[in-house]
Amino acid sequence: MRVNGWSKQFSDRWVSLSIRRKIEVFTGVVFLVISLSIIFDIWVVNFSMNDFKVILDDNAKCSDLVDTIEEEERWFEAYIKHPSEENHFEMEQAILKTKQAINALPDDYSSMNIQRYAKTWSIKNSYENYTQKRDAVLGMSEENLAYIKELYKVYDMQVYLHEYARRLMRYTLQDGKTAYLKKVRGLRRLPMVVIISGFFLFSIMLSLSNVMNKALVVPIMKLVNVSKEIAANNFFIEDVRVDNQDEIGELVNAFNKMKFATGQYITTMEERRNMIDLLHQEELEKMEAEKNLETANLELLKSQINPHFLFNTLNVIAGMANLEDADTTEKMIKALSSIFRYNLKTPQSEVFLSQELYVVKNYLYLQQMRFGSRLEYDIRCKVDKEFVMVPSFCFQPLIENAIIHGISKKEEGGKIYIDIKKRAQNIIITIADTGIGMSRDKLYQLRGAVREGSAGKIGIGLGNIYKRINRMYQEGDVLLYSTKNKGTVIKVIIPYMNQEV
Repeated sequence: MRVNGWSKQFSDRWVSLSIRRKIEVFTGVVFLVISLSIIFDIWVVNFSMNDFKVILDDNAKCSDLVDTIEEEERWFEAYIKHPSEENHFEMEQAILKTKQAINALPDDYSSMNIQRYAKTWSIKNSYENYTQKRDAVLGMSEENLAYIKELYKVYDMQVYLHEYARRLMRYTLQDGKTAYLKKVRGLRRLPMVVIISGFFLFSIMLSLSNVMNKALVVPIMKLVNVSKEIAANNFFIEDVRVDNQDEIGELVNAFNKMKFATGQYITTMEERRNMIDLLHQEELEKMEAEKNLETANLELLKSQINPHFLFNTLNVIAGMANLEDADTTEKMIKALSSIFRYNLKTPQSEVFLSQELYVVKNYLYLQQMRFGSRLEYDIRCKVDKEFVMVPSFCFQPLIENAIIHGISKKEEGGKIYIDIKKRAQNIIITIADTGIGMSRDKLYQLRGAVREGSAGKIGIGLGNIYKRINRMYQEGDVLLYSTKNKGTVIKVIIPYMNQEV
C-alpha cells in the first residue's frame, strides 16, 4: 500500500511539472547514470590497462634494444669490409638508434626484480666500454699491427651485448608475466560487479524512459506523422489534435497555424523561383555565347601568325643583316630560325642524332652570345650520329636547365659538357655542368619528385624527359647526380638503335 501511495504521488507530481522541468529531471538522471558509468569505466581501465601498457612498453623497449644492437653489428661489419660513405652513414644511424634504445630502458629498482635491474645496468655500463673500444678501432689504420686484435675484441663485445639484451628481454617477460597474473585475479571479480551495476542502471533508465514516452513522445509522434506529410508538399491536411493542456498543447496549436501559413508561403516561393531560374538560364546562355566569341577571336588571331610567315620574316632579316655586313646578327637569326623550324616541323618521336646535335649547337651558340665568356661548352660524340636514333627534343630542355639553374647563378659562369657514347647495347647521353650544383637532401628530393612525376617540384622539362624515356623504352632511364658548388650531371640511357642500311 505504501509503495502504491508513493507511486501515485510521484505520478501526480510528474504530470504537474512543465516540459522544461521534466527534461531537466530526465537529463539529470541520464547525466548521473553516464557519470557513474564513466567513473566505473575509468576505474576499470586504470585497474587493468595501465599496468598492461607498462608491461607491453617494457617488452617493446627490450625488443627494440635487441633489434638495434643487431642492426649496429650488421652496419659496423659492413663498414669495416666496405668503408664507403653510405655504409658510414648507415652505421652512425644504427649507433644512434642503439643509444636511444638503451636510454629508453626503465631502471627503477622498485618496479622490477633484482636480476632485471642488474642486467639493465650491466648493459648500460658495458655499452659505454664498447663505445670507447669501437671508436678506437674506427680511428685506427688497417696497417696498424694491433688493428685485427682490437677489431675482434669489438666483435666479442658485440656478442656479449647481444646476449645481455636477450637475457634482459627474458627477465622482462618474466616480470610482465608475474604482474599480469596478479591483475588477472582482480579482473576475474569484475564481471559480477559489472552485471549487478548494469542491471541496476538499466532498470532506472527503463522506468524513466517509459514515463517520458507517455508524457512527451506520443504527442510528438503525431506531430512527426503530420510533418512527413508536409515534407511531401501536402500542406493542406487535417490539423493535429491532442488533449494536452501544457506547452505541448500550445506547440500543436502553433504548428497547425504555421502549417497553413507555410503552405501559402511555399506556393508563392515556387512561383518566384521559376521566374528566377528562367532569368538565370538566359544569363548563362549569354555568358556562354560571349565565351565562344572570345575563343573564336583568339583562334583567328593565332591563325594569322603561321610558321611560314615566321620563317620568311627571319630569312628576310637574315638577308638584310648579310647586306649590312652584320655577320653575327645574321648567324644568330639563322640559328634561331633553325631552332623554330625544328620545333614546329618535327612531329616524330625519334630523330637522327645529327639533327638533335645541330639544333643543340645553334641553341648553345645563342646562349653563348647571351652570356659571353661566362658560358663554355664541349660536345663529344663517339657514335655515328648520322645513323643513331634518339628521342626528339631530349637535349635542349636538359641543357636549358643546366644554364638556368646551374651556370647562370654562378658569377664566374661555367662550362657544359655533352658526351654521347655507346656502352653494351645502350646509348649513354651525359649532360654535365660546372654550375652551383645542389645539396644531398635537395638531390634526394629531386630524384623522388622525378620518380613521382611532381611537375611542380622539378619543372616541365626534366619531368617530361623522364616520362618520355620511360614510356618509349622499357630499359630506358634518367639518372641525376649533383654536388653542391661543383655541378650537376644528368645521364639519359636509351637502347642503341642504328638505322644504317
